[in-house]
Amino acid sequence: MCSHYESVRDRQVLKRHFQLTDLPEGGKVDVWPTYASLFIRRHEFADVGDEAVPEHEVLLGSFGLIPHWATDTKIARQTYNARSETVAVKPSYREVWKRAHHCIIPADAIYEPDWRSGKAISTRISRADGEPMGIAGLWSWWKSSKGEVIYSFTMLTINAENHELMRQFHKPNDEKRMVVVLPENRYDDWLRATPDQSEDFLRLYPSDALKAKALTPLGH
Repeated sequence: MCSHYESVRDRQVLKRHFQLTDLPEGGKVDVWPTYASLFIRRHEFADVGDEAVPEHEVLLGSFGLIPHWATDTKIARQTYNARSETVAVKPSYREVWKRAHHCIIPADAIYEPDWRSGKAISTRISRADGEPMGIAGLWSWWKSSKGEVIYSFTMLTINAENHELMRQFHKPNDEKRMVVVLPENRYDDWLRATPDQSEDFLRLYPSDALKAKALTPLGH
């Protein structure tokens, strides 16, 4: 599971890699649950036939999905990752899955703990070629009692027991999981996919296309 990631720092790289035009101001680069950062979705008016409307739009949202029925935003502390095995039935996610509220979370890297030494060693995982990751996610919106609309998103995760790199992380007895990193040539396909097509995207990213760099022991 991924509770910590690094959003794309270089805004020009973000625009180039994901073929974006306008970017909102603000958002964290070092992102933890409940922090606001950027996510990409199909523009809400992409299908109206207006050439002036871009295909994609970038929004600022909370890392941790806040369903429309939530009474407050605290649920985001537990909904930053959606398990592919239960996303279609779990109350927090089933409606946005059914509606195919697909999004892409741009990231320079994710962070996971390596416990093989007996201590948690924070490890930075990124693409081996230095390009940003496009992580498959789901988005939602929530309206507060004051009428404020807050967008939010979650990362989809899959089992990684057989992934040569990602099976190294988390405690020995914990299930090994990883976020869904999309191939670049499938970004638009993911954002356009119907609910019936969604599961086809939930695949392991090749281990040789990723690299890991150990940092300092957590808490030091």
